[in-house]
Amino acid sequence: MRPILTLRQYNHDLIVHSHNHPQLVFGLSGALDFEVEGRGSQVRQRSFVVIPSGAHHACGSPEGSQCLVLDIPDDQWLTNALGDHADASRRLFDQAGRSSLNAQQSQLISWLANSPVSDPVIAQQGAVLLLASLNHARPAEVAARRLPYVVLDAHIERNAAYPLQVADLARVAGLSSARLHARFMAECGQTPMDYIRSRRLHLAVQLLRDTSLPIGEIASRVGYSSQSAFSAAMLREFRASPRQLRRDSCDKNR
Repeated sequence: MRPILTLRQYNHDLIVHSHNHPQLVFGLSGALDFEVEGRGSQVRQRSFVVIPSGAHHACGSPEGSQCLVLDIPDDQWLTNALGDHADASRRLFDQAGRSSLNAQQSQLISWLANSPVSDPVIAQQGAVLLLASLNHARPAEVAARRLPYVVLDAHIERNAAYPLQVADLARVAGLSSARLHARFMAECGQTPMDYIRSRRLHLAVQLLRDTSLPIGEIASRVGYSSQSAFSAAMLREFRASPRQLRRDSCDKNR
């Protein structure tokens, strides 16, 4: 059985995978760049990201970061550990993305990070306390405040080859540009333009992996008129060139 709670160090190496259990990643120090199902965010102290079971995700930390990671063993464990409160956690696990912690939750994270979480009793009880604390959030209210990411993502992907501005996403979301910027910073920890750029580059990764289109054509499809500028952006985002990403994908499929 995998450990429930672990302390993990992240660096510039990009991790891309999925797993068949929900996972919560809590920031302790540094900044961890995260993408879950194509949605980018950044995990820092006093914030965490939810990764639903089976969700494709990628993460890396160019400057280095430390996080506390909670891996849910299985649904039966959740029922046995939380009883009537398990459904609230299931609703939490269904909503991929970044959220903030209040002062009390942050104190609990700090206490657990400084405890011997390798001890199965401390890990078990700590995970239960942590989930119970998170369940005090009101899921319906949280969901109502969230931006319409599915609609925004679809708009970005449809128009990836063309210039996109914050005002374009603001119209789709029914908000002013200033309000959209504030909401993105609160929910994702990044600006709308950073979000657009990240979505374009993740679409490019998908095209590199799933098609044999020339790299110049892919660059054009995601809004880059210059292949060199596209390659530089990919290198900054993924620490790998488009050719390396395509080659790595081919090697994995052999």
